[in-house]
Amino acid sequence: MPATSANRVIIVGAGPVGLVCALSLASRDIPVLVLEANDDLFMDLRAGSFHPPSLEVLEPIGVTARLLELGIAVHRWQWRDRSEGVIGTFELGLLSDETAYPYRLHLEQHKLTPLLMDMLRPIPHATVMFSRRVTGVTQDGERIRVRADGPDGPETHDGGWVIGCDGGGSIVRKAAGIEFTGFTYPERFALISTPYDLGQHGFSDTAYISHPVEWCAVFRLPHEGPPGMWRFLYGCRPDQSEEIELSEEVVEERLQSVLPRPQRYETIHKTIYRVHQRVAETFRNGRMLLAGDAAHLNNPIGGFGLNSGVQDAMNLTDKLVSVIRGDADESVLDRYVRQRRTVTIENIQEQSIRNKRLLEETDPVVRRERLEDMRSASADPKRAKDIVMRSSMIASMRRADAIA
Repeated sequence: MPATSANRVIIVGAGPVGLVCALSLASRDIPVLVLEANDDLFMDLRAGSFHPPSLEVLEPIGVTARLLELGIAVHRWQWRDRSEGVIGTFELGLLSDETAYPYRLHLEQHKLTPLLMDMLRPIPHATVMFSRRVTGVTQDGERIRVRADGPDGPETHDGGWVIGCDGGGSIVRKAAGIEFTGFTYPERFALISTPYDLGQHGFSDTAYISHPVEWCAVFRLPHEGPPGMWRFLYGCRPDQSEEIELSEEVVEERLQSVLPRPQRYETIHKTIYRVHQRVAETFRNGRMLLAGDAAHLNNPIGGFGLNSGVQDAMNLTDKLVSVIRGDADESVLDRYVRQRRTVTIENIQEQSIRNKRLLEETDPVVRRERLEDMRSASADPKRAKDIVMRSSMIASMRRADAIA
């Protein structure tokens, strides 16, 4: 397809969702321009888990095979309690008759974006421009115009469509006049990385540890090689400053509370951030489209954020290709909105909120009931499979596919 401004897709944001959109389109001969505000790829330390449906949808564009070379296949996850230890272990092998990828793949998000860039570089009709802070987007019936501040001053870029993959503060979403409703948690979340191997103490590569105050999730990532790197995710005290929460003393106290040891923990990375539960009122306004964090935000317990963004990207670009080629009319893009927004609300938002509540339940009676329910579910193959179908996002993907 000849590259013209009429069929070019402008993507705002060169994070994983933006670059997946770009590769999906460019690999099918759709010209793309990616505009990124930073002067290089952003090293986001947060996400690091790929669920089976994400591996499935990334397979046709060649990404999954490369991820498998780099990541750690995680075949089970644990639900633990601070006082009682392991409550239940959930085996992802129960999914072997549902998917070719019956496991989670752990890989740092900041290793995905360079991989996607490497795949985009040889494609002549794919351009990624850094140091371009988008300041506005307008549309008429036939085109999009994007304004950006570049290294040499203001720029304008014309295209047929724009996809906002520019995060929770999305300029594209604001330009489209789309509300972003929901709430922000009062506490911030801390993410602490250590080379100490929790696996030698019986921790599975993903484990959730409940406690009324000091709940925690831990997971192992490849880092620079075996035994990899372990990350601790936990909620901070709302009344404490970032400086105090990331101090050596407080971090050491929190890690020791999860797994006491005589030696101090070595930490590689420390970060703290606000967490939101928000969903855009729609993911489309004419030729302006949203995907990933620009469309929805959720807490990280369960690893749904990056995965839902990747699944948005592939669902949207599959439909946009058919529109640009003339194989479908624009109404197919409204199906994208119905599919992805519905599962965002019904599945991703609901389950991520529920996961946090399960971990931090304070009522002792309710807490006991929920722990016993998790214990019995892990011992019942049918109930355990229902849980891993939801936690692996297979159930939400099938729900989306069923929406006409």
